[in-house]
Amino acid sequence: MIELKNREQLQLMRRAGAIVGETLQLLRGLVREGVTTEELDQAAEAYILKCGAAPAFKGYDGFPATLCTSVNEEVVHGIPGSRKLRGGDIISIDCGAFYQGYCGDAAITVPVGEIEPEWRRLLEVCEQSLALGIDQARVEKRLFDISSAVQSYVEKNGMSVVRDYVGHGIGRQMHEDPQVPNFGKPGRGPRLTQGMVLAIEPMVNMGGYKVETLSNNWTVVTVDRSPSAHFEHTVAIMEDGPEILTKV
Repeated sequence: MIELKNREQLQLMRRAGAIVGETLQLLRGLVREGVTTEELDQAAEAYILKCGAAPAFKGYDGFPATLCTSVNEEVVHGIPGSRKLRGGDIISIDCGAFYQGYCGDAAITVPVGEIEPEWRRLLEVCEQSLALGIDQARVEKRLFDISSAVQSYVEKNGMSVVRDYVGHGIGRQMHEDPQVPNFGKPGRGPRLTQGMVLAIEPMVNMGGYKVETLSNNWTVVTVDRSPSAHFEHTVAIMEDGPEILTKV
């Protein structure tokens, strides 16, 4: 069942989203060669708590950290730890926070210093595919109009969208109905309605779309070990168009 948010709920989600966006902006400035993913995680948790919010990921199904930090061929759900970032890496940082019972969720992929041109293009394609998906998040559109916009742009650029993990509705819970795939045919799925809030999150691989989970039962990597990028925003569908709640 898809829950529509009223004005008061949307106000709380705007604050939750702002906290997530501010956290990611802080982290973007901290990404550099030699920093550990655990140091990024500690900075994120401290900022979220300072804002009067709570990390959404920590403890979720046993996940041990505030952030998901996924490096290079890691797609999603990387666990922060002692790994030091190296020049030429890319790191996807996924962050969620609850504020007064409502959740915001967003992700960015950040280069560590100078990266290979084709890796930078991967980031650009993924981020642009998110923008194109968000532009379809309008009243009277269909859910898979978002999905198709993402997939067609990514594949036109010779890359692939992950099939095993998708976006989702969001609100009082981090994962609500409906699921928001990054692939599909336009004109299908539920009709989009004012008050729906979606976490739209393309995961784009430079190589094939197949992924697998490492032995820690969390970290998802590309089967062919090609690099992967991840961008996400929490988006409210409003009468006058999509509203990004997690601007970075």
